Amino acid sequence: MDIKTYTFEAHGDDRGQLVSLEEMKNIPFDIKRVYYMYKTVGSAVRGHHAHKSLEQILICVHGSCRIHLDDGRETAEVLLDKPYVGLYIANNMWREMYDFSEDAVLMVLASQLYDESDYIRDYDEFKRFVGAG
Repeated sequence: MDIKTYTFEAHGDDRGQLVSLEEMKNIPFDIKRVYYMYKTVGSAVRGHHAHKSLEQILICVHGSCRIHLDDGRETAEVLLDKPYVGLYIANNMWREMYDFSEDAVLMVLASQLYDESDYIRDYDEFKRFVGAG
């Protein structure tokens, strides 16, 4: 499985750090939606779905969390714990977010507006969709 992360250039001085995110520059798609999760209970598991066409970049802008990825054939675990590193998740990839630190803020940049019909929420259906089951 090809895991793609982006390390974004941080600009800083004695006042602090700044990271700029720009569609089609350091984000590989047009950004249509941004959302974030916070105050997530440490034992919670979020996600449990795949997307048919949506692409995403996940950035844990504060704290840390883990991402479980599954393409129907292989799985991988990714730790997000740096506010300048983003995890690219292509379409047709099952994802679960878990092990949130108490202070975690997970920001998601999405290539499309919310569309429930793009979601695959059943794992067996996902496996059939990607031709792995």
